[in-house]
Amino acid sequence: MTNSALLRLPRRPMWRGVGLLFAIALAVTAIASLVSAREAPEGDLDEPSAGALQLRTSRGTVSSAVRLGTDMQVTVTGQSARVKVVQAFRNTGREWVEATYLYPLPEDGAVDSLKMVVGQRVIVGEIHRREEAREIYETAKAEGQRAGLVEQQRPNMFTNRVANIGPGETVLIEIEYQAPVRRVSGEYSIRLPLAVGPRYIAERSLATAAGRADARATSAPVAVPGQGVTLNPVSITVDLRPGFAPARIVSPYHPVRIAEAGATGRTVTLAAGEVPADRDFELRWRTADTEPTVGLFRERLNGHHYLMAVINPPAPDRSRPAPPRELVFVIDNSGSMSGESMEQARASLKLALDTLTRADRFNVIRFDDTMTELFDRPVQATPDQLALAHRFADSLDANGGTEMLPALQAALVDDTPGDRERVRQVIFLTDGSIYNEDEMLAALGADRGRSRVFMVGIGSAPNTFLMNRMAEVGRGTYTNISDTTEVTARMTELLDRLTRPVATGLTIASDGGAQFAPEVLPDLYEGEPLVLLARSRRAAGRVTVSGVTDGRRWNRTVDLGQAVEGPGVARLWAKRRITDIEVEDSLGDSDGAAAAEAIARLGLEFSLVTRETSLVAVDRTPARPEGARLTEEELPLNLPKGWDFDHLFGGPLAEGRAPGVNPDDPAQLLELPQTAAGWATPLLNGLMLLLTGVGGLWLMRRRRTA
Repeated sequence: MTNSALLRLPRRPMWRGVGLLFAIALAVTAIASLVSAREAPEGDLDEPSAGALQLRTSRGTVSSAVRLGTDMQVTVTGQSARVKVVQAFRNTGREWVEATYLYPLPEDGAVDSLKMVVGQRVIVGEIHRREEAREIYETAKAEGQRAGLVEQQRPNMFTNRVANIGPGETVLIEIEYQAPVRRVSGEYSIRLPLAVGPRYIAERSLATAAGRADARATSAPVAVPGQGVTLNPVSITVDLRPGFAPARIVSPYHPVRIAEAGATGRTVTLAAGEVPADRDFELRWRTADTEPTVGLFRERLNGHHYLMAVINPPAPDRSRPAPPRELVFVIDNSGSMSGESMEQARASLKLALDTLTRADRFNVIRFDDTMTELFDRPVQATPDQLALAHRFADSLDANGGTEMLPALQAALVDDTPGDRERVRQVIFLTDGSIYNEDEMLAALGADRGRSRVFMVGIGSAPNTFLMNRMAEVGRGTYTNISDTTEVTARMTELLDRLTRPVATGLTIASDGGAQFAPEVLPDLYEGEPLVLLARSRRAAGRVTVSGVTDGRRWNRTVDLGQAVEGPGVARLWAKRRITDIEVEDSLGDSDGAAAAEAIARLGLEFSLVTRETSLVAVDRTPARPEGARLTEEELPLNLPKGWDFDHLFGGPLAEGRAPGVNPDDPAQLLELPQTAAGWATPLLNGLMLLLTGVGGLWLMRRRRTA
């Protein structure tokens, strides 16, 4: 065999096969590119400008034509706030669109009004059962009528859908809600949630079609950092009229301007005019006078009298020594805690450790999608053990999913249930960015034993629904740390409060046959008043609150006839009653169907958006021309300030899914934004690849013939 033969024999099959495979690959790639360009929605064929926002959705990569602006007008009267939220949906594209926007509201806010403004027309929304409202909306959408729909996804998470926004049009959606003013240690505050962080969705939550649909409803695209100011700007004005001259007014997370509005009124506005909706807004104030021990407010609605009583328990006896404690600290080091949140959580944990004495026992549990307990069981707080805990805290990095349930179950394990002299407390440090809140509440209600659960919300936009519900079910309290500079002050205040409950075993007695909410009164800690809501046929009567403080019986009687007018009290009662029903349902203490019906009836009676009722507004005049295509758009959210976008979306989320979710299920994909890439480039590339592939096949055929 000659050398030329040795060279010729392998050359023919090897190069011919490689060339043929290469040509086929080019042709397939070209066809895919052409199909992708051809199947893109018609509205996406406009070449976007460089850097324009695009969203990766189930339809592929689409440009966002709808822009959103939000204005919030807040009126604080006494212990209640009335908030008007106006969202402007502007269609900058050339197609008719339906816009969907997921946004946060206070978990104790009662949404009771919807108006849709189109040009000079104002359409007032109506309350319906959830499925009926959705059917009305879908029918109007299909018939080309403008329509708006407000639905609750969680008590602190709502969705606005607006159908048939024409090219160049702006549609205004105005909602209103009533919310209570919070008071702790003499400081009054309101918190306006502005951002929703992506929620971790465990794979088990997606086992059913209903679970997958709910997961989709609570997810939204996330904007790339740097686009927030122009993407979702918000302006805020607060008309502060608390009934006394407010003092020490402060907004800890946003610079504000404060102007006098009469002797006891103040007008508060954002110093920048508009800010990106990437962190919650909070306003705090105090009274310059002595704080009253009782505040009474009333409202009459539909033949009933509604009352709100704010009662301060007596101050604790500080001369008595605090009982020994067993503290279990549970710290979240999942991926959503990356960046500033992890720094805040570590600093908070180390500060709490430094307050322990040798009389205390403690343990530390950290969790992401795994869990580690520092000790097998709580140990004495000796210098050596505390030093070890400090090193453990310093070693924590944020990564992985947020599997909070195993950590909760481990923290509730009581190794010494008979030790009644020792107070057992569980302190969570987390942003609460999970999907399965009801699962957590059910586990806490079933296994809490003698443990009391305290929640420390970490970050600029924590899940306050989860925090407050867990604190309530766990007979504890909740505080929030939104900035690293607050760690010392907020944690010191919390740790000081939880050294002992101020009032326990609270009960109510009334001579007026009133229906109270909450039905089960919470334990109170220092600085926390009892907020009691009631519905009665009578405006007069007496209510007596009794309990135990510092080991002694205590009671206070309130004359309801001394109440002053308080707008919104009726809806606050209804919202609190709905919360009671939801808590009973999540704990398995009531029948699910009966709970749903009770919530629906309250929603319809008070025109409230609940999990069973929705507000819908329809402009009956058809707007979209017959045959004109309607495209769907989900408006992107800003990532909460302080979250590490690159870290969060560089892990499992970077592949377009939440950790723990099956990537092969399209329904589980998390929609992420990408920068613009027009249709022309892939189309041109496809044509070139197709020509190259055909040429390669022709050359291979000629060679084979030769």
